[in-house]
Amino acid sequence: MKKMASALILLVAIMVVSISFPFLVKSVQAQTDYEIKYVNHVIEPMYNGYISVKDTIQVNITGQAPDHFLLGFPYIFGHYLPSCRAYDATDTFPVILDVPMENRIGFYGVEIDFPHGMPQNFTVEFVLSNYLLTNNPQNATMFAFDFPEYPSLTKPVETCNVSIVLPSDAIYVAGTVENFTYQKSNLPEYTCSSASIIFSSSIGKIQPSDIRELEREIRVSEHGTIEGSDNYYITNKGSSAIESIEVNLPVTASNPSAQDQFGGKMTTPSLVDNNTKRYRVTFNLPVESDKSTRFSVKYSLSSNYLSQEGTGNFMFNISMFQNLDSFIEQMSVTFTFPEGAKILGVEDTLTNDTRSVSKDVFQEKVAITKQAMFTMDSFSVEVRYSYNSLWSSFRDTLWVWSLAIIGCAVAFIWKRPQSSAPIVVPSVGMKLGEDYLKSFVGSYEEKLKIATEIDSLEARAQKGKIPRRRYKVLRKTLETRLAGLSRNIEESKVKIRAAGGKFADSMRQLEIAETEINEVEANIKSIEARHGRGELSLEAYRNLLSGYQRRKEETLTAINGILLRLREEIR
Repeated sequence: MKKMASALILLVAIMVVSISFPFLVKSVQAQTDYEIKYVNHVIEPMYNGYISVKDTIQVNITGQAPDHFLLGFPYIFGHYLPSCRAYDATDTFPVILDVPMENRIGFYGVEIDFPHGMPQNFTVEFVLSNYLLTNNPQNATMFAFDFPEYPSLTKPVETCNVSIVLPSDAIYVAGTVENFTYQKSNLPEYTCSSASIIFSSSIGKIQPSDIRELEREIRVSEHGTIEGSDNYYITNKGSSAIESIEVNLPVTASNPSAQDQFGGKMTTPSLVDNNTKRYRVTFNLPVESDKSTRFSVKYSLSSNYLSQEGTGNFMFNISMFQNLDSFIEQMSVTFTFPEGAKILGVEDTLTNDTRSVSKDVFQEKVAITKQAMFTMDSFSVEVRYSYNSLWSSFRDTLWVWSLAIIGCAVAFIWKRPQSSAPIVVPSVGMKLGEDYLKSFVGSYEEKLKIATEIDSLEARAQKGKIPRRRYKVLRKTLETRLAGLSRNIEESKVKIRAAGGKFADSMRQLEIAETEINEVEANIKSIEARHGRGELSLEAYRNLLSGYQRRKEETLTAINGILLRLREEIR
């Protein structure tokens, strides 16, 4: 009897659970449910041809706020995605690239994580490569580009407003969409649609180019004056030669001047827009399609960025890149302060950047670097430092003491009893033998050969063409030989530099080239790490790698030219 009662109770419990389970599941699901009210889908080509795709999303959360969000676009565009950001009015959110769109094929998915729950309004901005934008070789005013027609979402959207933002004088010519603006009501989930458009615009409004590097240096003098210098490394990606290019300077910049990569003076930059401090820089020689060049722009800045806080303490505060309208592959800003200044603290509002403080004998610098920078990456920097005004006379005092010491030494020698032995006056330069130069050139060429062998060995190891143990033994052997050669070369450089003249100049050029190679190799390691972490798409990684390899080849060519000139001295 008891067994029958127990069985009956168990049966009733199972029925109750089976009936209530769907309602429990729905209740749990409802805790994190939401609906998408609208999306503003804005497509805007930047000045250098990269394409910004900005989706501003409003959701209606019906339960507990979800902790992540999925969206994407047709997979083909994933090959042209160098950067992506997600943010709202107060925060920036982590982004994971190339994730599955809930097992749907044909999509490039992006997951946005919300550590504190999904906000009701947020924006996701993609940057697509300028490979998607083409310029008609026969008509430089005609442009065409492809883009995702709508965002791909996992839920339907009540209203999707689309805007294609182009230069003010742009004229619609043709395309798979009918105009620069259009709307879609009840956009289905998992929409996968590409679009293209052809338009005309004045020459120079859009200049397809890659800004490989932008190195900005801000120098604060002991008297409070502030000078700036922007060094650009660009590649022309358009169909015709570039005669000029537009750049943005800090908002208080004045008296700009420009120099080419050889230090030659260029035409004074002309002001295009005073509100954004946009200047046009005209090249001495046009930059042909697919060719690269370097140039620099120097300018003065207002002293309003600098303020004094008590005796000997200063604060330098500046906002950077507020009006940026281009995509920059690598940006660095260096702040240099007067000799004797001691940096007390540094704060900046830039995300995903690298910051460092370097200290020379008498001077300290702050360096900020960032990969993949575009319109939304404006930031502020605040540096606090202490400085004693007595340092302003440091150089003058040093010269006075030096002259005093030299004067005492001359007076001492003059008053010494004259010796019958002749005085041998050492020569300023040293005479270099042909055998010494020949040995140096041979050692350097051997160093380059070993470096090439190490690169080749590394490539073979990555492809699995050599056993790991043998790879380690061979690499250790090559690195030992390379270290020995490098020590001998550095010692030889000192002697060759002491010979003065063209020999000292050759050593200086050699050291500049070596610094360039070291910088390129560091950048290659950086993009390899970023690609491994999923921060760079394959296409963006390949583009950056190709540019760095090209720089390395150009620098090696310059080194071989220096060695060739030294070898000619032997003959």
